[in-house]
Amino acid sequence: MLNNFRDSLKPHLEKLGKCFASTGLSPNFWTSVGLGFAFLASIAYGMNLQHPHYAAIAGGIFLLISGFFDVVDGQVARFTKKTSKRGGFIDSVFDKIAEVAIFLGILVGNFTEPYLVFLAITMSLLVSYSRSRAESLGIKLQGIGIGERAERLLVIALIGMIGFMPYAVIIVIIIAAITFIQRIIVTSKNIQD
Repeated sequence: MLNNFRDSLKPHLEKLGKCFASTGLSPNFWTSVGLGFAFLASIAYGMNLQHPHYAAIAGGIFLLISGFFDVVDGQVARFTKKTSKRGGFIDSVFDKIAEVAIFLGILVGNFTEPYLVFLAITMSLLVSYSRSRAESLGIKLQGIGIGERAERLLVIALIGMIGFMPYAVIIVIIIAAITFIQRIIVTSKNIQD
């Protein structure tokens, strides 16, 4: 859903790409930085039992920074004209690693029932898999659905930071399930047998 705002944000995103490209560092470097912050978020969430007042806030901040660098890597690749299949593959795989790490931190931090975390991970991965599989069949699904990765992680970061992580996880399950169904419908309608 947030991808639908990309055109209106394009001038700002191009400036962002130019700024970070001026460092001379590769898009894959920024992808790795984003993954690093996702790991920090996971560690912070995992420390909830020891530091219940700060874990969700620190985790949310690290998660938002991770999301920022997830935008940066793509913008640097476009600005420097270094978009590649390898870079896209690495970005996609690192995104999934980051997402699983975040939920693992939430699980270890005992924010909510384990089965809810398992459902959130499962639905999130099914959303990603459905897009990947559809695109292998020539059907574009970017922007299809109410709960892509960016939306899901924003829900975790922001709602978690205000102390309602169990509700954040439930919201992620719901929007991921709806998105998965939306993608199945769109793919089924557009598939060529």
